[in-house]
Amino acid sequence: MTRIGVLSDTHAYLDERIFEHFNKCDEIWHAGDIGSMEVVQKLSSFKPLRAVHGNIDGGLIRSSYPQFLNFTCEKVSVLLTHIGGYPGRYAKEVRQQLLAYKPDLFVCGHSHILKVQFDQVFNTLCLNPGAAGLEGFHHVRTVLRFEIDGKNIQNLEVIEMPKH
Repeated sequence: MTRIGVLSDTHAYLDERIFEHFNKCDEIWHAGDIGSMEVVQKLSSFKPLRAVHGNIDGGLIRSSYPQFLNFTCEKVSVLLTHIGGYPGRYAKEVRQQLLAYKPDLFVCGHSHILKVQFDQVFNTLCLNPGAAGLEGFHHVRTVLRFEIDGKNIQNLEVIEMPKH
């Protein structure tokens, strides 16, 4: 079993409570708009980090992290990106990736809107953790935590942090 913590849209701000919430996680996935290498360094020194760059990320982050990351965790194929959309309204490049890769789990950020939705057309679970940073219109910062056990994605939790 692998425990995952997912966040997005930190925009160079990393709440210290993230470390408490992700303490029992085996990996952290960041769905873009990281904002600074300091956030990368803090997260990657805490737990193994998988990440993609977002539209606000500069050259160093863009050269270190791809736009799309395809990988397998346990027996679950995963597609991670920043600007993704959602079932019925995917970005064009994302639709192409979904057709080519056929992931069991699709994770994106960008919208700052928490969303968990199953796409019956692509047969994939779509997750957007919302925004963990301070920048943006959201009133509550959110991250996700869940487990992957073989082919099973289970025990999904939404963690809310007030935006002060």
